[in-house]
Amino acid sequence: MSEDERDEERDAADAGAGAGARTPADASGLSGLSDRDLAVLDVERRGWPGPGAKERAIREQLEMSPTRYYQLLNALLDDRRALEHDPMTVNRLRRRREAQRARR
Repeated sequence: MSEDERDEERDAADAGAGAGARTPADASGLSGLSDRDLAVLDVERRGWPGPGAKERAIREQLEMSPTRYYQLLNALLDDRRALEHDPMTVNRLRRRREAQRARR
């Protein structure tokens, strides 16, 4: 799914939620995830143009090393709150993780 398609889905979901829709800034209260956890999931949800762009964004936007980012991401994949918040992304990453484990 392209980034534009994901944006359209989010816009449609926001429109369907009505005036009481939560913004990403206050979504952490709803899901129980921290703002940092939500930011990590958001980075994984996006498409990246090439190698290095994602790592650069991790350092600049999240102000953490890629190693720490992947540690947090791996923990989030086992967190039911992350699954409830963004099931498509979490399930996609879980499948990728299992495939990597199976190759080892």
